[in-house]
Amino acid sequence: QVQLVESGGGLVQTGDSLRLSCAASGRTFSNYAMGWFRQAPGNEREFVTSISRNGGITNYADSVKGRFTISRDNAKNTVFLQMNSLKPEDTAVYYCAASASALTTPRARALYNYWGQGTQVTVSS
Repeated sequence: QVQLVESGGGLVQTGDSLRLSCAASGRTFSNYAMGWFRQAPGNEREFVTSISRNGGITNYADSVKGRFTISRDNAKNTVFLQMNSLKPEDTAVYYCAASASALTTPRARALYNYWGQGTQVTVSS
């Protein structure tokens, strides 16, 4: 089992920045690709970004490319999501997830084995 706990969400204004963190415990963190997803009210949970086991390869949804950056610190069992130039449409609950998939940077929800409880990000206009 892997336990994931997100933090860092909050209420910000358009154009502001936020940094989310996800602390992992349990099995060896570096054995998992990590991802961030988000879910707005009435919408499906959607892929935001993912990062390979060693942090060398990343994958982004088009909607966040150039604004969001995923990173990880395997020594601290933590994955980060730096969000810049936030827009109202970024408002959602953000979830981190761990994947044991053979894919380097999986995008599909079904490929993720463990999920955090989520942290709310609200961007006001």
